[in-house]
Amino acid sequence: MRTFSSPTGDPFQIGFLLIDGFSLLTYSAAAEPLRAANQLAGEKRYEIWNIPAQGARSTASCGAIIPANAHVGERLRFDLVMVVSSTDSPDAQQPRLLDWLRQLSRRKIPLGGLGTGPLMLARAGLLRQRRMTLHWAYQHALLEMQPDIKLDQQLYVVDKDRITCAGGTAPFDLMHALIADQHGHEFARAVSDWWSHANVRASEDSQRSGRAQRYRTNNATVLRAIGLMDTHLSDPLDLVQLAESVGVTARQLNRLFNFHMRCSTMTFYRRLRLHKSLQLLTQTSLPISEVVAATGFVSTSHFSQAFKSRYTKTPAQARACDGDEMLAAFSSGHRDGVDVDD
Repeated sequence: MRTFSSPTGDPFQIGFLLIDGFSLLTYSAAAEPLRAANQLAGEKRYEIWNIPAQGARSTASCGAIIPANAHVGERLRFDLVMVVSSTDSPDAQQPRLLDWLRQLSRRKIPLGGLGTGPLMLARAGLLRQRRMTLHWAYQHALLEMQPDIKLDQQLYVVDKDRITCAGGTAPFDLMHALIADQHGHEFARAVSDWWSHANVRASEDSQRSGRAQRYRTNNATVLRAIGLMDTHLSDPLDLVQLAESVGVTARQLNRLFNFHMRCSTMTFYRRLRLHKSLQLLTQTSLPISEVVAATGFVSTSHFSQAFKSRYTKTPAQARACDGDEMLAAFSSGHRDGVDVDD
């Protein structure tokens, strides 16, 4: 990891641009290790600036309020500014915020994003020619908006003067690496131990459990087939192609899916594609025709019929709902949004 250090030897100045609705867990996992570092060191090694998108305070998704001690446009000496958000909210698309981030970049201030914060950096054009990561639930949406982005699946990525992190508990691991670079591994370990974070993960660790854990099956044939489905959502394979690719007959593959996933192979496949469509509808402004193409449906009418049958709402109605609310409602009790007990 590249070390970002204060050029004057003063406390490292880190600003958190907090977009209303941000995850308190994500913010705390980044800010609390820095506070603990100050306490354990007996001196202020990190100065934390909380910057609301607007007004005098920021409100987390749980209702917790973080008062401002800095403001957008204020010309402070930042050593790093991190965008913290958990949804792609209208605030994250404000031109004045995007312009301010570009101004910081022109001042050579390193920038980062936690959770869905990297979406904002990408929208501002600040991740060009940079590797990046993003919370897994929003990766499809980003790739549809910017197909050429260099997206990794890691917990966090540091590329030159950009830091991106998946959010959740991953900032604990990111901050461990930053503190270790600046103050040594022994001190960083003491900070992590303070929070009982004994198993520090490497940047390249996966954001999610493997398919076997997510789908609660160890059947290698079923898992290989699901892997193929994941990589062919916009250009679906037929049953015979799937079966041949995993080395069984179509009849055998259906038997395996009915036993392990409690639905037919192609029903499972269609649910994966519909779940991706739900993500795109609620997380992007892509036209419905492009969502249809991205999920491999033959026509808008066919897609709309399948979507309403699955989710009881039309695509337009789903888009009007709160994105997190829709995804939570339709993912609860599902495996990646795929029912197994219909």
